[in-house]
Amino acid sequence: MLPAITMSQVDFHYPGKQALFDVTMNIASREITALIGPSGCGKSTVLRCFNRMNDLVPGAKVTKGDIHVLGRNINDPALDVIDLRRRVGMVFQKSNPFPQSIYDNVAYGLRLQGETSRHVTDEAVERSLRSAALWDEVKDRLRESAFSLSGGQMQRLCIARSIAVQPEVLLMDEPCAALDPISTAKVEELICQLRAHYTIVIVTHNMEQAKRVADKTAYFLLGELIELGDTMDLFTQPMRRETERYVRGEMS
Repeated sequence: MLPAITMSQVDFHYPGKQALFDVTMNIASREITALIGPSGCGKSTVLRCFNRMNDLVPGAKVTKGDIHVLGRNINDPALDVIDLRRRVGMVFQKSNPFPQSIYDNVAYGLRLQGETSRHVTDEAVERSLRSAALWDEVKDRLRESAFSLSGGQMQRLCIARSIAVQPEVLLMDEPCAALDPISTAKVEELICQLRAHYTIVIVTHNMEQAKRVADKTAYFLLGELIELGDTMDLFTQPMRRETERYVRGEMS
C-alpha cells in the first residue's frame, strides 16, 4: 500500500527563521504515527504542512522539497486547498467547539459543503458522534450548547466534527494536553479505534501516550527528523544516540 503522506527533502521557513531542515519521511495509511520531540523542534510545523495550515502565517512557506498527501503534491498551485482540508481533518490542542448546539457543531462541515437534506445530516451527525464514542452521552442533548459539555466531551465533539465530512487523514496536535487523566484515557481509546478507518498523525509531548497509541513514532530535534521507526523499537532500541538520550529523559 502506498504511503498516505510523503515528505521529500523538505525545508520550511517562517519569516526570518528556518523551522525544518531536509525532512524526508513516509507516513503509512491506516496507521497512527506520533511526532515527538522537545518544544520548538518542528513537529507541529510538520503537522500543519499536511493540510497547509501554515499558509495562515504570513511569509511561511516550503522553500525546498515536496510534500504529497493522498497522492497529490500539496504545493501544486492548482490544488484546491479547501478540498485538501476536507480530506485532511484536524483536531487542535485546545478543544474549539463553535458557539452553537452539539448537533450544529457536527453538521457544520456538511452544511459548508452544501448539504441541505435533513435526513442525510441527521444520519451523518449520529454516525460521527457514535464514531467519536459520544452518541450515548449526548443523544438526548443535541440541541444544547456545545459549551455545556465537559472538556473531554468537547474534544470528542471536535473529533466528531472533523470526521463528519469523511476525511481520509486526521491530524491531531496534542489533543489531550488540556485534559484530565480520565478524559485522556477516553480520547486515547477513541484514537486507537479510529485507526481502522483513518490515517492518524498525532503530535504529543507525552512519550507514554506515544507508546500507548502509535504504530510508528518520529523523533524531531531542532527542525530535523532524527529517527522514524516502529514505536516500541524507537523507545527500546533506538538507532540514534540523540533519540536514546531523549527517550531516557536525558534531554528535554
